[in-house]
Amino acid sequence: MPKPSARIVELVEALPLRRGMRVLELGCGPGVAARLVAERIGAKNVLGIDRSKTAIAQARKSAPELTFRVAAIEDFTLAADERPYDLAFALRVGALDGRHPELEAKALARITAALTKKGRLFIDGGDPLRELKLNR
Repeated sequence: MPKPSARIVELVEALPLRRGMRVLELGCGPGVAARLVAERIGAKNVLGIDRSKTAIAQARKSAPELTFRVAAIEDFTLAADERPYDLAFALRVGALDGRHPELEAKALARITAALTKKGRLFIDGGDPLRELKLNR
Protein backbone atom coordinates (compact mmCIF):
# COMPACT_ATOMS: atom_id res chain seq x y z
CA MET A 1 0.00 0.00 0.00
CA PRO A 2 1.59 3.31 -1.08
CA LYS A 3 2.32 5.65 1.82
CA PRO A 4 0.92 9.17 1.41
CA SER A 5 3.41 11.95 0.84
CA ALA A 6 3.38 14.97 3.13
CA ARG A 7 1.99 16.99 0.20
CA ILE A 8 -0.99 14.67 -0.29
CA VAL A 9 -1.69 14.64 3.46
CA GLU A 10 -1.63 18.45 3.51
CA LEU A 11 -3.97 18.72 0.52
CA VAL A 12 -6.49 16.22 1.90
CA GLU A 13 -6.43 17.93 5.30
CA ALA A 14 -7.26 21.22 3.56
CA LEU A 15 -10.45 19.80 2.00
CA PRO A 16 -13.65 20.89 3.78
CA LEU A 17 -14.70 17.32 4.56
CA ARG A 18 -17.39 16.22 6.95
CA ARG A 19 -18.59 12.75 7.82
CA GLY A 20 -21.28 11.41 5.52
CA MET A 21 -20.60 13.65 2.56
CA ARG A 22 -20.03 12.08 -0.86
CA VAL A 23 -16.62 12.78 -2.43
CA LEU A 24 -15.34 12.22 -5.96
CA GLU A 25 -11.59 12.13 -6.57
CA LEU A 26 -10.69 12.99 -10.16
CA GLY A 27 -7.50 11.39 -11.44
CA CYS A 28 -7.08 9.25 -8.34
CA GLY A 29 -4.01 7.32 -9.50
CA PRO A 30 -3.27 4.47 -7.05
CA GLY A 31 -5.85 5.77 -4.56
CA VAL A 32 -3.61 7.30 -1.90
CA ALA A 33 -5.66 10.49 -1.40
CA ALA A 34 -8.96 8.59 -1.71
CA ARG A 35 -7.92 6.38 1.22
CA LEU A 36 -7.13 9.43 3.35
CA VAL A 37 -10.49 10.97 2.49
CA ALA A 38 -12.27 7.71 3.34
CA GLU A 39 -10.64 7.68 6.79
CA ARG A 40 -12.35 11.01 7.47
CA ILE A 41 -15.79 10.51 5.88
CA GLY A 42 -16.32 6.77 5.48
CA ALA A 43 -15.35 4.39 2.68
CA LYS A 44 -18.81 4.01 1.17
CA ASN A 45 -18.92 7.72 0.33
CA VAL A 46 -15.78 7.93 -1.84
CA LEU A 47 -15.37 7.28 -5.57
CA GLY A 48 -12.02 7.58 -7.31
CA ILE A 49 -11.79 7.79 -11.09
CA ASP A 50 -8.76 7.69 -13.36
CA ARG A 51 -8.29 7.19 -17.09
CA SER A 52 -5.51 4.66 -16.43
CA LYS A 53 -6.58 1.04 -16.09
CA THR A 54 -3.23 0.31 -14.42
CA ALA A 55 -3.76 3.02 -11.78
CA ILE A 56 -7.29 1.79 -11.06
CA ALA A 57 -6.02 -1.80 -10.69
CA GLN A 58 -3.43 -0.55 -8.17
CA ALA A 59 -6.06 1.46 -6.30
CA ARG A 60 -8.44 -1.49 -6.10
CA LYS A 61 -5.65 -3.70 -4.78
CA SER A 62 -4.49 -1.22 -2.13
CA ALA A 63 -7.98 -0.12 -1.02
CA PRO A 64 -10.54 -2.84 -1.84
CA GLU A 65 -13.07 -1.22 0.51
CA LEU A 66 -13.30 1.83 -1.78
CA THR A 67 -14.93 2.22 -5.16
CA PHE A 68 -12.78 3.04 -8.17
CA ARG A 69 -13.77 3.37 -11.81
CA VAL A 70 -11.81 3.69 -15.05
CA ALA A 71 -13.01 6.96 -16.59
CA ALA A 72 -11.55 10.09 -18.12
CA ILE A 73 -12.82 13.23 -16.40
CA GLU A 74 -14.05 14.72 -19.65
CA ASP A 75 -16.16 11.57 -20.30
CA PHE A 76 -17.34 10.83 -16.75
CA THR A 77 -21.06 10.40 -16.06
CA LEU A 78 -22.92 9.16 -13.04
CA ALA A 79 -24.34 5.65 -13.19
CA ALA A 80 -28.14 5.45 -13.48
CA ASP A 81 -28.57 4.74 -9.74
CA GLU A 82 -25.68 6.91 -8.51
CA ARG A 83 -26.38 9.96 -6.34
CA PRO A 84 -24.48 13.19 -7.05
CA TYR A 85 -21.39 14.08 -5.03
CA ASP A 86 -21.00 16.92 -2.53
CA LEU A 87 -17.36 17.60 -3.32
CA ALA A 88 -14.87 16.75 -6.04
CA PHE A 89 -11.12 17.23 -5.96
CA ALA A 90 -8.21 16.75 -8.30
CA LEU A 91 -4.47 16.74 -7.61
CA ARG A 92 -2.19 17.23 -10.62
CA VAL A 93 -4.87 16.69 -13.26
CA GLY A 94 -4.02 18.16 -16.65
CA ALA A 95 -7.61 18.80 -17.73
CA LEU A 96 -8.07 21.15 -14.77
CA ASP A 97 -4.65 22.69 -14.09
CA GLY A 98 -4.00 24.27 -17.49
CA ARG A 99 -1.82 21.55 -19.03
CA HIS A 100 -4.66 20.38 -21.34
CA PRO A 101 -6.86 23.43 -21.91
CA GLU A 102 -8.67 21.72 -24.78
CA LEU A 103 -10.26 19.32 -22.24
CA GLU A 104 -11.10 21.82 -19.51
CA ALA A 105 -14.57 23.00 -20.61
CA LYS A 106 -15.86 19.47 -21.21
CA ALA A 107 -14.30 18.22 -17.93
CA LEU A 108 -15.88 21.06 -15.95
CA ALA A 109 -19.29 20.38 -17.52
CA ARG A 110 -19.04 16.68 -16.58
CA ILE A 111 -17.92 17.48 -13.04
CA THR A 112 -20.73 20.00 -12.57
CA ALA A 113 -23.25 17.37 -13.71
CA ALA A 114 -21.85 14.88 -11.18
CA LEU A 115 -22.14 17.25 -8.20
CA THR A 116 -25.09 18.37 -6.12
CA LYS A 117 -26.35 21.92 -6.68
CA LYS A 118 -24.11 23.10 -3.82
CA GLY A 119 -21.25 20.77 -4.77
CA ARG A 120 -17.73 22.20 -4.78
CA LEU A 121 -14.58 21.48 -6.80
CA PHE A 122 -11.04 21.84 -5.43
CA ILE A 123 -7.70 21.46 -7.20
CA ASP A 124 -4.11 21.83 -6.07
CA GLY A 125 -2.18 24.97 -6.90
CA GLY A 126 -3.55 27.26 -4.21
CA ASP A 127 -2.48 27.59 -0.60
CA PRO A 128 -2.59 24.55 -0.67
CA LEU A 129 -5.86 24.19 -2.61
CA ARG A 130 -7.96 26.45 -4.73
CA GLU A 131 -11.66 26.17 -5.44
CA LEU A 132 -12.81 26.33 -9.05
CA LYS A 133 -16.13 28.08 -9.56
CA LEU A 134 -18.60 26.01 -11.52
CA ASN A 135 -21.09 27.44 -14.06
CA ARG A 136 -24.56 26.46 -12.93
